[in-house]
Amino acid sequence: MTALRRRVIVGTAVVSMALALAACGKAGDKKSDSPGSGSKVIGILLPDTVTARYERFDRPLMEAKIKELCSDCTVTYGNAAGDASKQAQQVNSMITKGVKVLVLDAQDSVSIRSSVQAAVNKGIKVVAYDRLAQGPVSAYVSYDNEKVGELQGQALLDALGPKATPQSKIVMINGDDADPNAAQFKAGAHKILDGKVTIAYEQSGLWKDTVANQKVTAAITSVGAKNIVGVYSANDTMAGGIATALKGAGMHVPLTGQDADLAAIQRILAGTQSATVYKAYKPEADATAEIAVDLLQGKDVTSVADTTATSGSGQSVPAKLLTAVSVTTANIKDTVVKDGMYTLAQICTPDFAQACKANGLQ
Repeated sequence: MTALRRRVIVGTAVVSMALALAACGKAGDKKSDSPGSGSKVIGILLPDTVTARYERFDRPLMEAKIKELCSDCTVTYGNAAGDASKQAQQVNSMITKGVKVLVLDAQDSVSIRSSVQAAVNKGIKVVAYDRLAQGPVSAYVSYDNEKVGELQGQALLDALGPKATPQSKIVMINGDDADPNAAQFKAGAHKILDGKVTIAYEQSGLWKDTVANQKVTAAITSVGAKNIVGVYSANDTMAGGIATALKGAGMHVPLTGQDADLAAIQRILAGTQSATVYKAYKPEADATAEIAVDLLQGKDVTSVADTTATSGSGQSVPAKLLTAVSVTTANIKDTVVKDGMYTLAQICTPDFAQACKANGLQ
């Protein structure tokens, strides 16, 4: 082999190696920008699409606050659509994507425990949002749920007025037993209602308007329309189904709710629902975003999570528990309107214009 040919071969090999190394470097650079390789990725998993608040308020508010606090953070999102097994799969997907912090509103707080553990085993910090999931979560943000139930119970008694007697019969439609909040709402409501009225029929409505409608229809049949003086509904979605059932039976009795859904505010103005509970979504979402970013950056979360809560699996968790407020016709303007949750135009559509005017909203 000539010296010239050897130099050509060696030179070609060197160039090939350099190109190969450059290619590897580019591939590595691309990998370092992807989730799971040191990127700032925060996951958000919400439980259902039936409850209006999650897609309308919780998700966009949290995403906006995270971006405000961490401009180079990436947010990845999933909704379980009411399916606990789907949410478990979504946690696995978040693990695969390499999220560093996972905000989790559990569809089923008990069954999600193994998924929480799996995420933590991979070094992911889990923040329980609105519902306290079982397992080793790093923080929890919600409202004082037992006090929410107390507000609901008191709102029902207030609406009943002189009809609130130990002999008066009410129907109680609670939330989904898979949601730990449901038990707390129920406990708070019982604390206020027990001994003041008779709970003649009590069932879970599973947070679904259709199920709640069926349950109240059954209650009307078993207890009697003339014997029911009021209905406790644990949230506004179910209250919508209940209001339809009451209307179908020709009944006009006090009805509670929770979440301050737009449709519930309009029902309150129209007189088909007595009250709801307003849990301002922005403070809850903002506090959660702050904690998530703090965990991502390795900071202490107790400046935000200033109390503790104990989960169903026995963990003591740093917590932020906010205070809710009961909403009736008397304070719609000073709560959901003042906070910018809804505009008067959104509330006072043509169908509700007269009711708005009668209640001083126009």
